[in-house]
Amino acid sequence: MPSFKNGAVEIAYLDEGEGEPIVLVHGFASTKNVNWVYPTWVSELRKNGRRVIALDNRGHGDSAKLYDAAQYSIPIMAGDVTALMDHLEIGMADIMGYSLGSRMTAWLGLKAPQRLRSAILGGIGIGLIDGGGPGENVAAALEAPSLEDVTDPVGRTFRAFADQTRSDRLALAACLRGSRGLMTKQQAAAISVPVLIAVGTADEIAGSAAALGKIIPGSEVLDIPNRDHMRAVGDKVYKTAVLDFLSRRS
Repeated sequence: MPSFKNGAVEIAYLDEGEGEPIVLVHGFASTKNVNWVYPTWVSELRKNGRRVIALDNRGHGDSAKLYDAAQYSIPIMAGDVTALMDHLEIGMADIMGYSLGSRMTAWLGLKAPQRLRSAILGGIGIGLIDGGGPGENVAAALEAPSLEDVTDPVGRTFRAFADQTRSDRLALAACLRGSRGLMTKQQAAAISVPVLIAVGTADEIAGSAAALGKIIPGSEVLDIPNRDHMRAVGDKVYKTAVLDFLSRRS
């Protein structure tokens, strides 16, 4: 698996296919494989003539594990994405995030719009501004001695997933604490790149896609029918809508 260093932090990534580049940014406690390879996003995008780049966020997958929450702020993590683009000599790309990855993508849409052909915000709605999702209960669950010691139901879900994926739980806890920064309504309203917001109708973590769509100028909203936060990722409706959205970008 190829990797590069952004400063002292080693970031693992994949780079497959040919054509217009799209960069994929996974969610908290996931990896490029779990979020994008296994649900066939990489293969589908390649079949549609795309060069597909996906990274393991710092603290995740095959990338470096850090234990200082300050190293996981949204601006710092988003900087890994543009550093990867620089490493691959990609000036501009479509960028699709999911959940935490969408928070990073939205930040890039605000602060580095010249690098984005478009932004696809999967698994995040008004929660981008209002918050929600995993909090200190999940961080504590990740730091607990074992799954049996976790009583909080949301904490148990994330802890079981982290154990299943053999993740570095302490790095994930630091990431969770460091990446909780929210975007203001004014910042979201200043995003000027083309945006697609895609959230499952049963997603209780992301917040309303329509509410965020009313704030980001010109954004398109996709409701992924009957999907929660975890099951929306590989949905066919989601894939079809993303491919359509990408095909309409000039």
